[in-house]
Amino acid sequence: MDLFETIRKTIVPVHKEGYPFVAAFFVASLVLGWIWDPLFWVGLILTLWCAYFFRDPERVTPQDDDLVISPADGRVSSVQMVVPPQELNLGTEPMLRITVFMNVFNCHVNRAPMRGRVTTIAYKEGQFLNAELDKASTDNERNGLVIDSKHGAIGVVQIAGLVARRIICWTNMNEPLDAGERFGLIRFGSRLDVFLPAGAEPRVSLGQTAIAGETVIAEFGSAKGPVISRRS
Repeated sequence: MDLFETIRKTIVPVHKEGYPFVAAFFVASLVLGWIWDPLFWVGLILTLWCAYFFRDPERVTPQDDDLVISPADGRVSSVQMVVPPQELNLGTEPMLRITVFMNVFNCHVNRAPMRGRVTTIAYKEGQFLNAELDKASTDNERNGLVIDSKHGAIGVVQIAGLVARRIICWTNMNEPLDAGERFGLIRFGSRLDVFLPAGAEPRVSLGQTAIAGETVIAEFGSAKGPVISRRS
């Protein structure tokens, strides 16, 4: 393999949603450089960070309808039983909620955790609290999807954070989604909650790093019980 081919496979494409931001950062770099040369390099570094933020790498998703795949890159910050948001119409009984928190260095393209049909899309205005806070799930701006899967209705909620001020959802009502398929994006730090019905067992632990479209975060129909992890 030659050097060019190695570089080509290493560079990750930028999602089209990031094009205006990357261009704006680069123009700002030129203006700053016109004012004072060292500022150009500062702006260029920020431009490269912006391109990195909007990266959209390919992922290899397990094809198994019993598996729940992480919808986001980031850290698993919560695994607990919680009543889902009212706007999702998933009932008043607690469901297994697995939360993945994304910082500003994570890839922010969101992917469907399971295959199914979108039956609900519910946007709700709110605050912009730290997305790691538990109350962010009820107080922050959010966009929720309900996907009718093989194992029943599951909820996926995009939640804005302190810096995130723009939730984007590309899918529409009654459209099918494959596991790992891109369905949205949140700009600049946020979190995703996945609500799962009875029968799902978590396959991740608090603090674990998850990769969107690849990491198995839960499983249906398994007798193994919750996963046990250790730090090393």
